[in-house]
Amino acid sequence: MSIARSEYTYCAPTIPTKLRVVRDGDAVRTAAPGELPAVVGAGLRVPTLTGEVEYANLDHAASTPSLVSVKAAVDTALQTYSSVHRGNGYASRVTSAWYEQARVEVGRFVGAREDDLVVFTRNTTDSTNLLARSLPRGTEVFVFETEHHSTLLPWQQARGVQVTTLPVPSSIEHALEDLASALAASVASHRLVVVAGASNVTGELWPLADVVAVAQRHRARVLVDAAQLAPHRAIDLAASGIDYVAFSGHKLYAPFGAGVLAGRRDWLDSSAPYLRGGGATARVSTDGVAWATGAARHEGGSPNVIGAIAVAAACASISAHREAIEAHEASLAERLRSGLDVIPGVDTWSIFGDDHDRVAVLAFTIERFDSSLVSAILSAEHGIGVRDGKFCAHILVDELLEDPWGDTPATAVRVSLGLANTAEHVDRLVAAVAELAANGPARRYTRTDEGWVADGDERDLSLPLPW
Repeated sequence: MSIARSEYTYCAPTIPTKLRVVRDGDAVRTAAPGELPAVVGAGLRVPTLTGEVEYANLDHAASTPSLVSVKAAVDTALQTYSSVHRGNGYASRVTSAWYEQARVEVGRFVGAREDDLVVFTRNTTDSTNLLARSLPRGTEVFVFETEHHSTLLPWQQARGVQVTTLPVPSSIEHALEDLASALAASVASHRLVVVAGASNVTGELWPLADVVAVAQRHRARVLVDAAQLAPHRAIDLAASGIDYVAFSGHKLYAPFGAGVLAGRRDWLDSSAPYLRGGGATARVSTDGVAWATGAARHEGGSPNVIGAIAVAAACASISAHREAIEAHEASLAERLRSGLDVIPGVDTWSIFGDDHDRVAVLAFTIERFDSSLVSAILSAEHGIGVRDGKFCAHILVDELLEDPWGDTPATAVRVSLGLANTAEHVDRLVAAVAELAANGPARRYTRTDEGWVADGDERDLSLPLPW
């Protein structure tokens, strides 16, 4: 994998090894093999209508807490923090080296090919928009209506690009047939298939090997939205034949505002820079500009160094503990699904069927209960955090729910599990849903401009500013 800045080779300086990171007066301990990486904020206690409980954060699909190892890496990096590629001082050289080595670590995490680029962005949406701006003229993009808005919408404004949307499929077989038919009918000079590795609504895994095989038969490339895949399952660009992958640090236990686009360099090197400015240039004169090649071409301005280091630290920790993480999440997900499945009036939702393989993400509804009311009750009465709504996947949610009761919005509640969760959190949710479905809320709730509020709710939701 190339990490060249432009037309010169960057030689990393020796990294100091004597910096000692401390937390609460004690050295941070790295999780041993077989253990789960620790998360910041574990054991947080939150107020409910009747007292305090340990917070059950069941909203990992929106944003994850930080790993303790990520916080430690950031604390270390801040001790020599400086702008990258802009100075020859010691701190600048150390920071520059760490920034480029973060790129290598992320490339290793996604199984990047030797010549692939790893570009640091803000998030998955930013990564997808970057690729949309880099497509050659005459490209046709094929995207399923199951996609998150971040991978469904950016192609619409790309110049010289045609977009073909494929309907929400009733089965994997139909999805692959629809894709093959659309690709066979295409006369475009370039083709790109866009698919989520895992649905952010139902958690279901797309059969990426099959999608790649269909795409390659029709000379198409594949972009995988791995925002919901990367925290849970391994990605290997080289082995799978996937051309591009995009994901966000804040869904990968590195909540510091950085994302990644990794993949083939030719389209990225041939397109106009995503951000025109310092760092994206090889030479500027009164006669014009020669733009850098490689990742630097699309990373104009001073980059988010701390964010990149955080993402790399998260990638390294997840890679080292992948087996333990997958076992932990599989156990909790099975506990969740088996618990909800037996509650009368509760429906769980899927694209491809209840038995389809999925990550630890699940959407459910309670008959005749507004999903936003359900999430408010779970929070106020049980100290549980979930997500409600359409999850930036409106077409998919509308298709799945089809307004089943006629008098409630077509929205759902999403539970997404991760490293911050325990069996007690899952059991508490299942018990709360069962109680709500059978007997309704413990208090009367009123809808306000700020959402549903329980009568007599005296919780103080304000905290002192952290600065």
